[in-house]
Amino acid sequence: MVSRPPRIIDVSRSASAVPAAVCAASLLLALALTGCTGASGASGAPGGSGLRDPYFPKAGNGGYDVTHYELRLRYDPGRNRLTGKAALTARATRDLSAFDLDLKGLDVERVGVEGRRARWNRTGQELTVRPHGSLDKGETFRVTVRYSGTPKAITDPDGSQEGWLRTRDGALALGEPLGSMTWFPGNHHPSDKASYDIAVTVPEGLQAVSNGELTGQATSRGRTTFTWHTAEPMASYVATVAVGRYDIRRTSTGDGLPVYVAVDPARAEESRAVLAKIPEVMEWAENNFGPYPFSSTGAIVDDADGIGYALETQNRPVFPGTPDTETLVHELAHQWYGDSVTPKTWRDMWLNEGFATYAEWLWQEDHGGDTTDEIFKALYRGDYYDDPEENRAIWAFPPARPDKAAHLSDSPVYDRGAMVLHKIRQKVGDDTFYDIVQGWAAAHRHGNADTAEFTAYVEKKAPDKNFGRIWKDWLYGNGKPDRP
Repeated sequence: MVSRPPRIIDVSRSASAVPAAVCAASLLLALALTGCTGASGASGAPGGSGLRDPYFPKAGNGGYDVTHYELRLRYDPGRNRLTGKAALTARATRDLSAFDLDLKGLDVERVGVEGRRARWNRTGQELTVRPHGSLDKGETFRVTVRYSGTPKAITDPDGSQEGWLRTRDGALALGEPLGSMTWFPGNHHPSDKASYDIAVTVPEGLQAVSNGELTGQATSRGRTTFTWHTAEPMASYVATVAVGRYDIRRTSTGDGLPVYVAVDPARAEESRAVLAKIPEVMEWAENNFGPYPFSSTGAIVDDADGIGYALETQNRPVFPGTPDTETLVHELAHQWYGDSVTPKTWRDMWLNEGFATYAEWLWQEDHGGDTTDEIFKALYRGDYYDDPEENRAIWAFPPARPDKAAHLSDSPVYDRGAMVLHKIRQKVGDDTFYDIVQGWAAAHRHGNADTAEFTAYVEKKAPDKNFGRIWKDWLYGNGKPDRP
């Protein structure tokens, strides 16, 4: 997705802000030599807005790495009003005189760095923060932002809605690829992962479900606060908050992994059978992909068909309606591929979706359905889908080189991405193939990786094989390869 044009230009500042101005005439000679650093005397340089992602160049920010988010949110569904305080712990990766946070909409009330009030200004999705003093490379610092307002949904280039999405009795916060910046300020790019503490206060009678573990629940004066802790690193696009009325079920898998499921009562009966398969799916997935990388699993099922897509939010995927078994398998497989091993840029999306799609194929193969080879051949022949246009769409662009942001969720990324994995399996055989998929998940557990690292990893695991044609024709090549 190319960078969205700013919805508004907001140059408001905090009450203590010093307006940008020409430096005093008496300092002109000095400024010509040293530059104007403003009232704080900060040295260093601004961190930079955007990480120049191939599809979302303004996503994320330079100059620092977030290690922890502490979010305290208060949401009133009736008025659709969100009040928040975000405290970010980060490490400067260069000397900084200023740095940016991504925040779309909402009104900023106050910003502080290391306990001191900081200057700030806004342009589009950028919240630029100017600390009282410079931040040195390697320094750990804490920035706090108080904000409030009406959170908005945003529309992706492919037409889907993300961000803070209102539901019949509350809201769903969904973030892929940029929606998380509509409900908290941060470094919103998949390359910067962090741990999270999220506390959400809602009217009594509603629940607030998020990632990780529920560590607290308290009601006072007609409101209930739910506190969630995510210890493992998490990209902001798979952070979630679900507010509404839910039937909550806590169980565990056979080896004791906690399972936390939240289901809208309107979907409870029809969802029961498929959600009961979560322990079975998890056992199967661990056999195929290796040890589960997180401390709990589960699902959130809401009555929100208008959203139109499921999302692999960490620990417990979100489904806008009752999922089928293959969709459940797909989103749980993402916990390994996408959530634990997270792409370095959005160009590497196929490493998420190709793996999760191939997991669906493997599940069918292991449970009496079509084999992976049968699915692969049907896709290649062009008779897998009933709609001929869907079959042709697979060859629109190579999975590792989507032609534009609007096509990041199109079938070449999913189906042809899975076909790349099947070609690797054909080349190396089952034993080495499972060594590759399990080893890849282990080697980059809780980290980030890109396509070049994956191809190098495959070649290292099977040094006697030549993968040149697979990379050239299937991963990077345009059009349909000459032979399957």
